[in-house]
Amino acid sequence: MRYAQNTSVSVEKSEGEIKNLLIRYGASQFASAWSSNKAMIRFKAQNRLIQFVLPLPDPKEDQFVYCTRKGVVQKDRPREDSWAHELWEQACRQRWRALALAIKAKLEAVESGIATFEEEFYAHIVMPGGKTLFELTKKNVALAYESGKIPTLLEFKG
Repeated sequence: MRYAQNTSVSVEKSEGEIKNLLIRYGASQFASAWSSNKAMIRFKAQNRLIQFVLPLPDPKEDQFVYCTRKGVVQKDRPREDSWAHELWEQACRQRWRALALAIKAKLEAVESGIATFEEEFYAHIVMPGGKTLFELTKKNVALAYESGKIPTLLEFKG
């Protein structure tokens, strides 16, 4: 069972909660945007620009369009449009609640001295050029494990 799978908390309320958390923990900027298949939040805190991209479910996925029985999609039984839309909205609400939880946990870990800000948000730091550190270095991790050699930090394989 996924965290907040049955939440009734709206996407807008979760987004507002994230914004308020960030303000409370000292963020100086906040922005959010969305497209059909993802949402994004950016904020500035501790002189770092941080970005989270939240993948959103496709409303045309079988799990929303067709009825299911014991977890198996039944393509011969399409759902009513209103019910399919409600299920899709529920999935979006769940993902926003999970994002709010993740960010809150990271901020609290920093506040409690468990980790530093950069340790918690490292992968999400936006570098000059607009890519996150994760996007710039993810191939380096795979290469290091394959070759047994650690590439220098400046050898971005993004």
